Amino acid sequence: MDLDLTCEQEALRSELRDWLAAHLPAEYGSGLPPRLADLSKAVELGRRWQAKLAEARWVAVTWPVEYGGRGLGAVEHFLVAEELARYRAPELVGRIGINLVGPTLLAHGSEEQRRRWMPPILSAEELWCQLFSEPDAGSDLASLSTRAEEVEGGFLVTGRKVWTSYAQFADWGLCLARTGPGSPRRHDGISALAVDMHAAGVQIHPLVQITGDAEFNEVILEEVFVPASNLIGTCGQGWAVASSTLAHERGTAFPFKEAVVHEGYLTSLYRQAQANGALEDPVVADALAQSYIELGLLRLENLRTLSRLERGEDPGPDSSRVKLIWTSMTQQLSDAALLVCGPGSGSSLSGTWQRQWLWSRAASIAGGTSEIQRDIIANRILGLPRH
Repeated sequence: MDLDLTCEQEALRSELRDWLAAHLPAEYGSGLPPRLADLSKAVELGRRWQAKLAEARWVAVTWPVEYGGRGLGAVEHFLVAEELARYRAPELVGRIGINLVGPTLLAHGSEEQRRRWMPPILSAEELWCQLFSEPDAGSDLASLSTRAEEVEGGFLVTGRKVWTSYAQFADWGLCLARTGPGSPRRHDGISALAVDMHAAGVQIHPLVQITGDAEFNEVILEEVFVPASNLIGTCGQGWAVASSTLAHERGTAFPFKEAVVHEGYLTSLYRQAQANGALEDPVVADALAQSYIELGLLRLENLRTLSRLERGEDPGPDSSRVKLIWTSMTQQLSDAALLVCGPGSGSSLSGTWQRQWLWSRAASIAGGTSEIQRDIIANRILGLPRH
């Protein structure tokens, strides 16, 4: 692919930079982003920021114009994501809706569903969560046991979901449930449903993580009524819907932004290591060099993904490789950060990086465990036998 931006793409980047210079909250823009102790306040800030971005049409620029986007291509999407990350702008609070649900609706939703849900996703008027993982299934989604019993006018959904990010603030949940009888093919009989998170029978229990935050939740569904109009795609063919969602989650939603963010982090760490003498330690120097290498690998994989999207191809199972590289990169960089800014370093960043190290442990679980990603690579890319 041609790595040079066109004149139109350069103009778009310049326009965004000017807009960010005028509208970015004062507490952002340099160093590590500030952290609000109250999660609900952080979400409220995120809603206001995303609404402001959406009003200027800087959210979901690849969505068709009729759904609030700009109708631009994959290069423009990643260009915008990179610039937002480079300016340390607040993360989109509605990123699950923007990055996962929106593309899923475009691929599998009805016109009525797109008109109903996509505009409030853009503005963060309505937030979404992802009701995929279960306590007894984890990343093996084909083993899910949540059931959706067909009744007059819709379904009654019963089951348990876990590791659901921001469920306590969500208005809707993209849920996978079994609507068909048992089958030798575990992927059969699964349907995708939009669940109203305020409906009767929905219980949300925050899970406190090792960081002390409670971004994740367990969600219990007890005969929650879901109208038939909330079925996304065809009944019993939810695996195809889920595959679209997961491909965007693992391969296109986060890696470009994360590459830019972590490049900034690495630059800050290198300067800190120079300032406090840690760079003289060969262990620290090797750790920073390894982080640089892994960031380079992630950037190359991002370009590979971008090439596929520009050709109109789905990311497919290659997204699992991107996810693995991102996981290794963020954990490696967090390890290096503790060597540079750990106890006794005197760095003002040490507390922030200690929390980042704790959070990075979840990277090999979130979005599908590393074991599941390796299985996908082995089976679907390398063609290795299952046994």
